[in-house]
Amino acid sequence: MITSIQGLLTAATPLHAIVELNGFSYEVNIPVTTAEKLPPSGATVKLHTLVIYREDSQTLYGFATPPERDFFRLMIEHVTGVGPKMALTIMSKLSLPSLESAIRIGDIATLAKCPGIGKKTAERLVIELRAKVGVIGSAESVLSASGSTDGNASPADSRLRDAVLALTALGYKTADADEAVRRGLLALGPKATTEQLIKKALGS
Repeated sequence: MITSIQGLLTAATPLHAIVELNGFSYEVNIPVTTAEKLPPSGATVKLHTLVIYREDSQTLYGFATPPERDFFRLMIEHVTGVGPKMALTIMSKLSLPSLESAIRIGDIATLAKCPGIGKKTAERLVIELRAKVGVIGSAESVLSASGSTDGNASPADSRLRDAVLALTALGYKTADADEAVRRGLLALGPKATTEQLIKKALGS
């Protein structure tokens, strides 16, 4: 099984990355939350991968960190009606800390706002993953969700989660708060404090 790929990033879109390794170019399907963390084209990139085999094809999916890849696998293996395409859509809308938080507290409304995800699918995510998220949603998982594409856990991830929680307490919808804080993290860098992320999001 291919668990990661590291090579030259030759091209990228919000949902795909082309990685060149040993003379071969690999097309990797990625969520938007991973695309946001990719280096410029021509730089070395490492993606943590999962290969989905079908009778007539094999598709490579890549993520910035192992916990994101593991959460993707969890959805497609344990949630009825959620395949790779839908799982990628869900992970493109919300960062891993926000997804895990929504599942733990049963925030159906936030989950249902992911494109293509209705109320019934959102309910299945909560019902079928709540206990499992309690296991993988440990400090390792939460602190790795917004790390760089080299797979190292980043302290920025707990700050991202805390900033999102603060904004939702101010009345922001979870999906909007998550997107605003992610943009702030990209603009300010991984050393940004929770307070700086909140101020950046409020000013955006």
